Parts: sequence; C-alpha cells; structure tokens
Amino acid sequence: MSSSAENNKRIAKNTLLLYVRMLFLMCVSLFTSRVVLNALGVTDYGIYNVVGGVVAMFGFINGSMASATQRYITFALGKGDMANLAKVFSTALQIHFLIAALVIVLGETVGLWFMYTQMQIPAGRMDAAFWVLQCSIVSTAIMIISVPYNADIIAHEKMSAFAYISVLEAVAKLSIVYLLLVFSADKLILYAFLILAVQVAVRFCYSHYCNRHFAESNYRHVWDRALFRKMTGFAGWSMFGNLAGVLFGQGLNMLLNVFFGPVVNAARAVSVQVQNAIQQFVGNFQMALNPQITKTYAKGEMQEMHKLMFRSARFSFYLLFFLSLPVLFETDFILTLWLKTVPENTVVFLRIMICTSLIYSLANPLIVANQATGKVKRYQAVCGSILLCILPISYACLKLGCPAYSVFIVHFVMEAVAQLARMIMLRPLIEIRLRDYFKNVYMRVGLVVALSVALPFAVYESVDGAVVRFFAVCAVCALSVAAAAYSVGLSVGERAFVKAKAVGVCRKFLRK
Repeated sequence: MSSSAENNKRIAKNTLLLYVRMLFLMCVSLFTSRVVLNALGVTDYGIYNVVGGVVAMFGFINGSMASATQRYITFALGKGDMANLAKVFSTALQIHFLIAALVIVLGETVGLWFMYTQMQIPAGRMDAAFWVLQCSIVSTAIMIISVPYNADIIAHEKMSAFAYISVLEAVAKLSIVYLLLVFSADKLILYAFLILAVQVAVRFCYSHYCNRHFAESNYRHVWDRALFRKMTGFAGWSMFGNLAGVLFGQGLNMLLNVFFGPVVNAARAVSVQVQNAIQQFVGNFQMALNPQITKTYAKGEMQEMHKLMFRSARFSFYLLFFLSLPVLFETDFILTLWLKTVPENTVVFLRIMICTSLIYSLANPLIVANQATGKVKRYQAVCGSILLCILPISYACLKLGCPAYSVFIVHFVMEAVAQLARMIMLRPLIEIRLRDYFKNVYMRVGLVVALSVALPFAVYESVDGAVVRFFAVCAVCALSVAAAAYSVGLSVGERAFVKAKAVGVCRKFLRK
C-alpha cells in the first residue's frame, strides 16, 4: 500500500473514531444543557458563562503557545527526530507551567477587579459569582498544563484516546445533572465545583495515557535556550490571532453584558453551544487531517500538501453546510423543542453565528499550513490586526444604538476580510497559486450553496405544520446538499473514490 493510501486510511479511521466520540458527547451535552439551564435559571446560567469568560479572556496567552506546541511536536515527529521530539515536549511543558502561573495571577487580580467593578451581576449573586471565578481559574490552569499532552496525542494521530476518555467525561457530566437535581445547596456554586472536578479527572486521564504510550511525554529536565526562544517567539506572534479570537468571543460576551445584562449572555451561551455542537463535526475531521498537512510540509511534499488543503477546506465546508442548512431554516422550532423556554435574541444570534462558522471552516487549512512553515510573524500581525477591529467596531455600533445582533454581523464581515488576507500572505510561503485555491475551493463551495438552497426554501415556505415542515425541510436539505456536493463539489478523482466506497459497502450488505 502506498504512503498516500496509508495516510488516507489513517485519516478515515481517526475521523470515524472522533465522530463516534463527538456524537456520544453531543447527545449528553444537549440533554445536560437543557436540565442545567432549567436548574440554574436564565440569570444564573448567564452569570456562569460570562464570569467563566473572564478567565477565558486570559486564555489567548495559552492558545498561542498551544499552536506553537502542536506545530513543533508534529514537525519533529514528521521529521522522525525522536531526540528533538523529547526535548520539544519537555520545553513545552515548562512553558505551559509558566503560563498557568501567569493566568492564576491575572485571574486573581484583573479578573476579580473586572467582575466586581464592571460586570452587571445581581447583588445577591456576587458571592456565587466569586466561586465561579475561582473554579474557572483553577480549571483553566489545569487545562493549560495539559496542552502538551493533548498535542502529543494529536501529533501521533492516536484519536482513539479521545474516544475512550470521552466515556468517562460523559458519565461525569450526567452525574453532575443528577447531583444538581438532588442537592439543595446553591446550584450555581455546586455546578462550578462539579465542572472543575470533571476537568481535573479528564485532564489526568489524558496525561496518564501519554505517559504510558509515548516515551517523550515523560518529563525530563532540559534547558534548551534556543528552542525556548523559538517556541515562545512563534507563540508571541500567534498571540495576535488568539487575542483577536478571545476579544471577539469572550470580549463580545462582556460587551453584551455591559450593554444588555446577563439575560442576553444566556442567549449567546445557548447559541454558542448549538454552534459548537455543529462545528464539532468539522473539528473532528480537521483534527484528523491537520497533522498530515504539517507532516507533508516537513517532508517537502508541497503538491500533496496543497491537495490536502483543498480537500480539508471543501470537505469541512460541505459537512458543516450539510448540518447547518436545516438549522438555519428551522432555528426557532429546534430551539423551542430543545429548551422549551428560549432566551430572547437566541434565534437571530445563532443564525448569524452559523454563517460566520461556514466562512471560518475554510480558514483552517490556511492556518495550519502557515503554522507548519513556522513563519508566522507577518501572517499573524495582519490577520490579528483585522480581527482585533471586531471589538471596537462592535462597541461603536452598540453606542450608536444598534441591536445586540449587530456585533455578530461585524464579526461575519471581518472574518470574510481576514480570509482574503490569509490567502494572499500564504501564497509565497507554500508555493500555492491563488487561482488554484479559488478554483478548487471557493468556486466549488459557491456552486454547492447556490444549488442547495432553492428547493429547501420552497419546501419551508409551502409546507404547513411545524413538525411536518421540520422533517420535510431536513430531508430535502440533506438530499440537496449531498447531490450538489457530489455532482459539482468534488473532483473527478474524489467522485470515483466515493462511488467505489459506496459500491463496496452495498456489496458487503447484499452478501449478508
């Protein structure tokens, strides 16, 4: 079997494992979210999300270092340099301990100040908000220290570890729901401590798995000043992009709290949860494919890298669009069926956020390819500057009296601008032509969207009865997207591959 065929087989296997994990967690998450929202109430649910977001704002420091860790571990593994791999892992762990300490200090100073002086929290819930903040700080520190272990699992493409440990995580979350219903203590404080306990258990499992299976994950005290400077330098410029991500994520959350209060935060929290559930389908596919993009660059196989990038962008979009289209049509029905009581603004928030996610799904292979090159300075400076504009523009819109959803429209527009900038700057770094990228990605996904929307829209407008219409729209959306993606969205070779696999599955089924 050729190297390319082996890689495709590994990607398919890892994607399948990650989907099984994701479906399991999603079912548990959708069930627990409804119970938790009802148990805490809209106000407390909004408080938990916005106060936890105060600590998440400091996560951009860790996020930038996580990108560097993932890149250097995967690159060393692609090169086959095991001695350097062990050195990279130990250095990454040292850096993440320092970041965890910094986040604790920032959380206990800036975080406390912001919560007590700037946020709109009912006076009677300030003590509960304090404990939510403390649990969030500890939980974030633990997750930061665990980043090198997760990066090692992804670099080795051992996605089965994520699938197995997810069983423990799902059981723990179900236990949280039960305990919230049984105990009469302050449910917001109890929920914060229980979530922290789950994070500790899950992080311990990942680190234990790495220690048993990967020799380099057993920490050795080494000090390589040059490597330390390279990794922190990479992270320093990556910080622009991660800072922008935090500002238009948690920053917008804080902004909505200041202008509209915790009820709007609850609407955003529900919208984000649905958006994340849909994005997990794409994220799992990308997680399985990303290491291959970095490894092909490390080996100098540029043409194979370009093919992987095209495939990753298109397939990510098709998968997200397949799941998103019925949600875009039936947002109100789905949220009402799930939550019964839907926070105001949730429907419009979710629709705009899904459209933004569709654009961003095309950015992942560009981001991974740039990280693979290690030349992130100019790329991150430009893209980060574009995305950092989201917060001040959103603030200006709200000050002018624009509705709450205007901040998400700003995010959508700026993400489209950043996508164009990514392509232009990456072109000379990986020897890729913009014409090829537009032809193989944007033209194909544009045709799929154009051909997929008309029929579901006609069904949505003509069918009466919410339940009947919902199932009719879902069925038509699935058929329309699948047919359009197969006929105009895939290359000739990809259509032949899908057809051969489908015929093979049918033959096996008929034999049985």
